[in-house]
Amino acid sequence: MVVMPTGGGKSICYQLPALLLPGITLVISPLIALMKDQVDGLRANGINAAFINSSQNEQQQQEIYQSIINKNIKLLYLAPESLSFLDAILSKIEISLIAIDEAHCISAWGHDFRPAYTQLGYLRKRFPDTSIIALTATADKATRQDICDQLNIPNAKLFLASFDRKNLSLEVRPGNKRIEQIFNFLDNKPNDSGIIYCLSRKTTEMLAEKLQAKGFLAEAYHAGITHEKRAEVQEGFINDTVQIVCATIAFGMGIDKSNVRWVIHYNLPKNIEGYYQEIGRAGRDGLPSSTLLFHSYADVVQLQKFATMSGNQEVQMAKLDRMKQYADSLSCRRKILLSYFGELIEQDCGNCDVCKNPPSFIDGTIIAQKALSTVVRIKEEEPVGTVIDILRGAQNTLVLDKGYQNIKTYGIAKDISWRDWQQYIIQLINQGYLEIAFHQNNKLKLTALSKKVLFQDEKISLAHLAEFEKMKENAAAQVRKSESNTLFDKLRELRLDLAKEAGIPPYQIFNDTTLKEMEKVRPISDEEFMQISGVGKLKMQNYGYQFIKAIINFSAEKTKKKKKSTKSKGNSYRETLDLYKQGLSIEEIAQERNLAQSTIFSHIMKLFNEGEKIDLKQFVSKEDIHSVKKAREILGHPEALRPYFEHFEQAMDYNTIKLALAVLDED
Repeated sequence: MVVMPTGGGKSICYQLPALLLPGITLVISPLIALMKDQVDGLRANGINAAFINSSQNEQQQQEIYQSIINKNIKLLYLAPESLSFLDAILSKIEISLIAIDEAHCISAWGHDFRPAYTQLGYLRKRFPDTSIIALTATADKATRQDICDQLNIPNAKLFLASFDRKNLSLEVRPGNKRIEQIFNFLDNKPNDSGIIYCLSRKTTEMLAEKLQAKGFLAEAYHAGITHEKRAEVQEGFINDTVQIVCATIAFGMGIDKSNVRWVIHYNLPKNIEGYYQEIGRAGRDGLPSSTLLFHSYADVVQLQKFATMSGNQEVQMAKLDRMKQYADSLSCRRKILLSYFGELIEQDCGNCDVCKNPPSFIDGTIIAQKALSTVVRIKEEEPVGTVIDILRGAQNTLVLDKGYQNIKTYGIAKDISWRDWQQYIIQLINQGYLEIAFHQNNKLKLTALSKKVLFQDEKISLAHLAEFEKMKENAAAQVRKSESNTLFDKLRELRLDLAKEAGIPPYQIFNDTTLKEMEKVRPISDEEFMQISGVGKLKMQNYGYQFIKAIINFSAEKTKKKKKSTKSKGNSYRETLDLYKQGLSIEEIAQERNLAQSTIFSHIMKLFNEGEKIDLKQFVSKEDIHSVKKAREILGHPEALRPYFEHFEQAMDYNTIKLALAVLDED
């Protein structure tokens, strides 16, 4: 198992042995372009090599088959799909070595899973005496083990090269006015070769046109253009007649062009593996080269949509989260990349935007010790969220059922909010003190650096969170200025407000996929809202009214009927107030008006807050008021609702808690 960064020398690991071994070497490779480039390079050096793939006609393939039988070929490149067609020929020859290139494609944990690769596990049984070498430029610990297991070489020796490409500068920027920023970036690089990676084919073509208009030799490259055109662009780039390629991720694999001086990601990549592989195509000659990554919330939404359509959705979503954390980070970016692949460095790199403009830091040693100690005590068996719940003394079912309330660090850090703890732990992951085991349900694991903090008094600096929040707010403001104010934006703002009020992470209210479906369907009744994926009975009760209201208001604004909507809304409150004055309960009002109880509850609270004479005590029992009063004293008068919700182990809903607190405040 060989893991080497792009340009690190993977090819020679099987090309040189192929010349020395007596039989033929098979190279399993996923891309036609990669095969052609490799074979052309070998033939230029006088080495007998060939490839078989769908770009050839039957006569060409027959000639190659005859050369194989005649032992005139030392290296044969082929796609995994071609193996079954060659079985009869392969049984007639001596195969000395099988090389699986881009081996991460076999793993569901990997960033570029390809089902066709999963058949390769039979090679070990089919050729038991043949050496097998698996090679990839990007594979985390989980992916490496999965590759070996699926290839039936579980005890393969691992060769892990350093991923540290010191000559690459790393920079991340918010994705507003990207084209303008790209032109500014290229001002002092008028003749340098570079690649711009984009999520969509349309974007590659748009960018290429704009660059051409500015005088750059730019071309688009994606799967939608003809094979001949793709080959032409690739040849032009290799030969420096094409200066800039605007491409989807397929471009660049296996292309041995050493003088790519810069790589730009127009959109956020879907994971760190892919990002690292793509920036690794710059500066392969060792000279200083630049990388620039743009990101926006719209990118995240698009990538989440892609992830939901994948065969391993949970893993892809978790890896997307890590990619987003990298983009948002206030830690040395090189540290994050290297620790992701299991390479731990203690010094900051000095060649990324964070190192060049460092944030203010706090002494985070005690915070880190509390987190790491908790991970030790739960035997590295839980993900981030559960670790935070233990640190904050949560009384939810998961914590109590597993007995985590009995460990020494339970509730040791109630003074730090859930969101702040999340950011601190992300920083510890980014700095290499913790790692996420994606193949084990995202459990947090200790690293070699963890012991230094726990047992050797090593000090840790963590970025000041106030500065982190300010940076995120500024970035969000820039994105809002540059993007249209959509219903999705409105729903996200509402979700954030509700999350802050309840003291919980926004995704625990509704995830982005649910909000996108709301944007698309635009439910305006309780029945329609309940049909949205991710909306259950409890969430309908707690949040249904607010989100339906936001959807109605947005639609009203867009159709210029705001005045009519406001009047209707006022009438709605008035109807609720009239029924209340008749002595009806919330449940009875809801039945009378054919609305959800959560909607009526929101009406009642709004009327109460606007000074209407509402006796809230008739909607909440004395026992519940007494319980909330006692909880408030025990919890130290928290402002958020979540501590109460956890205290009652979710037995009392948010609406009842709100009512009881309002009654207590009134008294």
